[in-house]
Amino acid sequence: MTTGQASIGDVFDLSAGAPAASSATAPAHDLSLYLRQEADGRMAMDFAIEGIDCAACIDEIEDAVEGLPGIAEARLNYTSHRLAVAWRAAADPAAVFAALTGIGYKAYPFGADTAEQIERNIARHLLRCLAVAGFAAMNIMLLSVSVWSGNVSDIDPETRDLFHWLSALIALPACAYAGQPFFHSALRALRNRALNMDVPITLGVMLALGVSVYETLHHAEHAYFDSAVMLLFFLLTGRYLDHAMRRKTRIEASNLAALKAETANRLDAAGGITLVPAAAVKPGDLLLVRAGERVPVDGFVVSGRAAVDESLVTGETLPRDAAAGATVHAGALIHYGVLYLRTTAVGEDTFLVEVERLLERASTERNRYVRLADRAARLYAPMVHATALLSLVGWLLAGASLHHAVLIAVAVLIITCPCALALAVPAVQVVASGTLMRAGVLINAGDAFERLAEIDTVVFDKTGTLTTPEPHLANADVLSPAQLEIAGRLAAGSTHPLACAVAAAVPGATPYPETREVAGSGVEVEVDGVLARLGSPEFCGCHDLPVEDAVADASLVALRVGEERALLVVRQTLRTDAVEVMRRLRVMGKSLVIVSGDRPAAVMPVAEVLGIAEWQGEATPADKIATLERLTARGRRVLMVGDGINDAPSLAAAHVSMSPIAAADVTRAQADLVFLGDRLAPVVAAIAVAASARQLMRENLIIAVIYNLFAVPLAIAGFVTPLVAAVAMSGSSVIVTLNALRARLHSAEREANA
Repeated sequence: MTTGQASIGDVFDLSAGAPAASSATAPAHDLSLYLRQEADGRMAMDFAIEGIDCAACIDEIEDAVEGLPGIAEARLNYTSHRLAVAWRAAADPAAVFAALTGIGYKAYPFGADTAEQIERNIARHLLRCLAVAGFAAMNIMLLSVSVWSGNVSDIDPETRDLFHWLSALIALPACAYAGQPFFHSALRALRNRALNMDVPITLGVMLALGVSVYETLHHAEHAYFDSAVMLLFFLLTGRYLDHAMRRKTRIEASNLAALKAETANRLDAAGGITLVPAAAVKPGDLLLVRAGERVPVDGFVVSGRAAVDESLVTGETLPRDAAAGATVHAGALIHYGVLYLRTTAVGEDTFLVEVERLLERASTERNRYVRLADRAARLYAPMVHATALLSLVGWLLAGASLHHAVLIAVAVLIITCPCALALAVPAVQVVASGTLMRAGVLINAGDAFERLAEIDTVVFDKTGTLTTPEPHLANADVLSPAQLEIAGRLAAGSTHPLACAVAAAVPGATPYPETREVAGSGVEVEVDGVLARLGSPEFCGCHDLPVEDAVADASLVALRVGEERALLVVRQTLRTDAVEVMRRLRVMGKSLVIVSGDRPAAVMPVAEVLGIAEWQGEATPADKIATLERLTARGRRVLMVGDGINDAPSLAAAHVSMSPIAAADVTRAQADLVFLGDRLAPVVAAIAVAASARQLMRENLIIAVIYNLFAVPLAIAGFVTPLVAAVAMSGSSVIVTLNALRARLHSAEREANA
């Protein structure tokens, strides 16, 4: 950072509930620039929140903010840590800052750079904590192994005490640093009179360390520094990996911003062209957009003609022809040609920003799903604390010494430490993820298995999902070998997607050196003194050739060599196993729906071939979300499978989602699962493995409960020392892990090829 330049954290330092400067000299901060007016007239503002550790933070933060006067709504996106706040009356951001600080969170005005800086700092801190815990664990284990072996042989008390003190010198500062993520989270929960999984973890670590120091001072045979440090190491490993996955998702999701044009060519009354920032464009302005540029605003074409990629709106990879009167949206890419646009919407009112809002809103709603382990933790934590406390009080009332009663209470806490519970779900996720990876499915969301196992309806996009992502030449047989070679070489001289499909049909085709490209029309060259053209039917003089009804769902490319003319059909074909996958999904009891941005004439033949009765064409991103909401209102749990940028909001809104690896970055970022290859079989494999994984997760939770039902009474009765408790705790974790390995028996490869 440049010297003398204040960061956003310096300006909005809320650690004490106020700006960084003292109250006597602190300047008032003008936050009006961060406020925006919603379509319904309410004022709104987004905040970046620092310190979110678990899904329980959602309710805690939202309840604190919604309890403020004038607040209409507060919604937290757990993935992006973005809090959206709307006011019914006058906006008061300072009150929101104060409320968040009061419950232990830092908040800043949301910005992409600010949010990423916060997450980068959190990632670095977690990695440092993990490194400290790992270094300490390795060294303490070396000392502990020596003590364990010496206790059954000939170690003298002085050497054992030395090793215990060396372990203490390593463990105490290491735990104080490495345990910060859990300690801070537990402290926040207790301040708000709540419990989360970090509370028993914190209590167990601190008591284990305290008892270990006490035992060392009294020259006891056993100390438990190794248990405390190893517990932190394994828990930090899971937390760091979870944070890294979420951060990667946030970064990829932000790629939607890359579709925004930063500048625009504005025409004045005299016809002069001025390059201005896109933010300076106003409704009614006349703009010039050339080949290779992105449209900076929403508008309609006044004049000109161009091939426009509007995959954001329709999901179709093939560009459409735009001429006078056509509507185009911000973010559309001009492949070739020139357009003069009359601006109708700018900035926050454009369709591209609306897609961003839909995406953010849908992501926020999906984050309200409470994980199975989180639900169990809400019951588990208070039960553990109550059991340990009752054990302590009971033994004291029975006449035991304070030392003996504390040892029993610590043994109860250690033996019930939520390692098995914490491993119950992640262990299955790891094994099942490996099984799916071999079947060509990658996992983006940790709770995807739980949600995927619940679905009863599958909604498919058409283009790039049910069909192959790249178009191909469907009727090459209408051309002679010589004509096909000419067509291939002409097509090789153009970058148009339709030309690329024709060129792909002629492997090794090289462009003619003299090829000329006519913008918006096609390419031409003289071959042996004869003019050859490839492009639009009008350009090639083929507009009068008959067109069969069978090509209603395809694009046409014309070829003319002298007086010889032909229409070439370019279309996207169904994936090779699409029909079989639909049959297997129906056998599994799933309802099937197609929702596509393509023309109804292109969607209907695909639906008929696949036997899907419920389908919709020309669906915008908002239409797709509306369809999902209708299905949800009917009690359906929906799996959305899509690949286009226009599918990203609906993927985020669905109960669970999948996308092919060839999908756009922003789309893959919103998908819970991503499948590889050109087949749809991984969709079936994922559903089958998810059902098995959920069953194993439940079994693991039951194992953890049964373990406690047997082990806790023994600990309460005083038959278990803290050392035996640590061994038993590790044993339960091993059993849970071994049970998770059964997921390997449910081979995704067999499911995919059945």
